[in-house]
Amino acid sequence: MQALSFYWPFIKLGATDVWRHKTRSFLTMLGMVFGVGSVIAMLAVGEGASHQALESIKRLGSQNIMVNSVKPTSEEGTSSAAQSAARLAIYGLLHDDEARIRETIPGVACTVPARMVRRNARFNERQLELRVVETIPDWFDVVPRPVLAGRVLHASDMDSHANVCVLTEFGVRKLLAAQEMLGQHVRLGSGVFEVVGIVRNESGGTVRAPDSEADAYIPMTTAARLFGVANIRRVSGGMEGEKVELSQIIVKMRDTSVVEAGAKAIEAMLRRFHKKQDFKIDVPLSLLREAEKTKRTYNVVLGAIAGISLLVGGIGIMNIMLVSVTERIREIGLRMAIGATPANILAQFILESVLLSTVGGGVGVALGVGGAEWLGGVLGWPILVETGSTAAAFLFSSFVGMFFGFYPAWRASRLNPIDCLRYE
Repeated sequence: MQALSFYWPFIKLGATDVWRHKTRSFLTMLGMVFGVGSVIAMLAVGEGASHQALESIKRLGSQNIMVNSVKPTSEEGTSSAAQSAARLAIYGLLHDDEARIRETIPGVACTVPARMVRRNARFNERQLELRVVETIPDWFDVVPRPVLAGRVLHASDMDSHANVCVLTEFGVRKLLAAQEMLGQHVRLGSGVFEVVGIVRNESGGTVRAPDSEADAYIPMTTAARLFGVANIRRVSGGMEGEKVELSQIIVKMRDTSVVEAGAKAIEAMLRRFHKKQDFKIDVPLSLLREAEKTKRTYNVVLGAIAGISLLVGGIGIMNIMLVSVTERIREIGLRMAIGATPANILAQFILESVLLSTVGGGVGVALGVGGAEWLGGVLGWPILVETGSTAAAFLFSSFVGMFFGFYPAWRASRLNPIDCLRYE
């Protein structure tokens, strides 16, 4: 309280001078407003995107290894002459690969095979193309999905070759609309499946990501009985298709310490049995570390941009304060003549510059947060405004005002009162 009572007169004087030169003060603060605002907005957008990416990677499981089928750039060695004539491309992972990984790679806790195909789904008059995931019940243990209604696949579904499916919520909304979800029958390709469960939708859409926008999970045994392993489609001049036994094998290791070694062992083993590079291995743990490294780099770059922006704003404040000192020389001399000390003059001008930068920083914070929320709403971007970074930007703006206001304040405090009173 004592300190506040000492500085309060200087704060009032500073506020009075700032208000007296409203236009000049406003233009001076613009540098801080746009500097702080742009930094906070960029940080919110960057943090939102980074957080979403990190969460997506984390959902894949830090103990998991994702082995995916990829189509070779050249089909040489993937099909025989007869197969080539029928335009049937054969490539990718095999059930034998899954068995070899499970039985020979050290540290493997379990393996989950899956095959992804695109099929039209129909319910009454509604139609939607879904990504059908042919898999086993362990899928939902290795990559957990919140169950919104019903259940996931059971071992009994596999044993009985049951025509049951689990849909993501997006697919349910598109197909079933206002209908009761569970117990409805949906046609997938040539088969009719009962909807036994609804799981939460996760963004993605590739075999790296667990869920697409609209997925249907069905037992692998049922899919083999109904659809086989070849995906054939009509084209001009005949038929063409692909034969891929497995689109993906999720390998769960017993511990994160053996994940990267396990990935190398899996790659070495697969290379012995695959003539072409028709597989790709993704390690979520490595992706997570790379994403965190990228995030740190982004923060450093953003910090540099923020520093430059606030530096420009600080130079503007220093320039205006130097002008203010020149304009108020006689005022400074008069205040010294009636008892003001150099420390009083120093404090007054520093507080004025801090006031300019603090108000500008506060407006910049409001502008940055509001701008980030607007961008998120209009463009659909993920936005994450962190309280710590926002507070740091605001406090740094005050520090900039103090730093760049010190030299003009020091010059004012060093003036000779007699010379000041003679100044024209």
